[in-house]
Amino acid sequence: MLFSRFWTRNDIGCYVSRSWQVSWPMTLIMFFEFLISLTDVYVAGKISKEVQAAHGFVIQIYFISIVVANALTVGTVSVVSRIFTAQGSDAGGTNLSQAVFSAIATTGLAGLAVCGTGMVFLPQIIGWLNIPDQLKVYVLPLSRIYLAGGFFHYVLINGNGILRSCRMVRKSLSTMAFVCACNLLLIFLFVFHTSLGYLGIAASTATSVAVGSLLNFRHLKTLMVSLPRFSREVMKSIAAIGWPMGLTQILWQLGSVALFLILSMLPANVEILAAFTVGIRIESAIFLPAFAFNMANAVVVGNLLGERKEGEAFRSGLVTAGVGVAVVTALTVFVILNARWIAGSLSSNDVVVRESIRYIYISMISEPFMAWGIILGGALGGAGDTRNVMIRIAASVWLVRIPLCYVSVAVFGFSAAAVWWAMNISQFVQALLLTRRYIGRKWLQVSPASK
Repeated sequence: MLFSRFWTRNDIGCYVSRSWQVSWPMTLIMFFEFLISLTDVYVAGKISKEVQAAHGFVIQIYFISIVVANALTVGTVSVVSRIFTAQGSDAGGTNLSQAVFSAIATTGLAGLAVCGTGMVFLPQIIGWLNIPDQLKVYVLPLSRIYLAGGFFHYVLINGNGILRSCRMVRKSLSTMAFVCACNLLLIFLFVFHTSLGYLGIAASTATSVAVGSLLNFRHLKTLMVSLPRFSREVMKSIAAIGWPMGLTQILWQLGSVALFLILSMLPANVEILAAFTVGIRIESAIFLPAFAFNMANAVVVGNLLGERKEGEAFRSGLVTAGVGVAVVTALTVFVILNARWIAGSLSSNDVVVRESIRYIYISMISEPFMAWGIILGGALGGAGDTRNVMIRIAASVWLVRIPLCYVSVAVFGFSAAAVWWAMNISQFVQALLLTRRYIGRKWLQVSPASK
């Protein structure tokens, strides 16, 4: 009776349809990004295991450098999605024009500041990290090229967020399809047919995101029909919602760096690190659809809250999470059944392949729970409840994952498999904490303007 009262079949069909309209293009976008990252690992492995392991370190550093872009985009989606629906989906409204221009300007300036600072202090950062000596020769030049393209990546990420907030996600899809094709073509050209060599891995990414940011600008201009004006109020709202997610991503990426350092303590650390790099890239085939549904949930919930439909926003968030978990579970089964072939295609080193397979078999257990928590977190972010998301994710990483991993290796002397199991436990805890916050419904009363 309770189910039929609140969850009619027509309601569920409506929620699934609404979520899927945003989710399927986002899933394809994330698939394109997965192809790019997978190709990077494949090409790095064809060069040497040292380049492959070094690339893993560089990507962690680069992800930290773009967390501000991702954070500002979370704030942008929450603010712009509400303004868009509050205006009756009129893309010509003055408020929307101001919001779009303010978001782009804020993100572009942030990109220049963060990536410029990173370029200056990069040698000190790499020197501080406990990176094996045979990898350092590759890490510094790769990192510099990635940071050089960072400004364009900032603009591209934020532009995609604006487009999906204004129900133009297919425009974003066309841009990312071109970025993917450009990257895949250039990486093989630069690495194997120019003097750049391994540096072509980073150069192809920097070039493709630059082109993509320019393509997106054509679509964004249609949303700024009035004379662009910068709004400090919009900037403050975006920053207020975004900073907790920025801190969350910093803590998450620092946790990934900490895992690399913990794994460096193990015997055969280069092979283990290379296996971890391969493993997380394979796992990203599952992570990325989950993040696609996360971002779709943020848009759907933000749009519904802009229309003051709190009940529909709550139920739609749950349905979107359920659909996302179903997709992730299917992909998990596929990866498990093909783990040996996939790992073997990404590395020719027997130790790396063997450890990559072990990582896949263990980590796959927590994937449905990971998806559930991440997608509900997207709904919370779309509502502007980013501080509570930050607290719960940070707790699962720094109070559960990192301590368990360190104790397993440094105190008990366990193998890398113990680290993989500790990561699983932290995923269970994270999903539980985010579910409790969501079910409590307090996030429905959070206002972006008040954050």
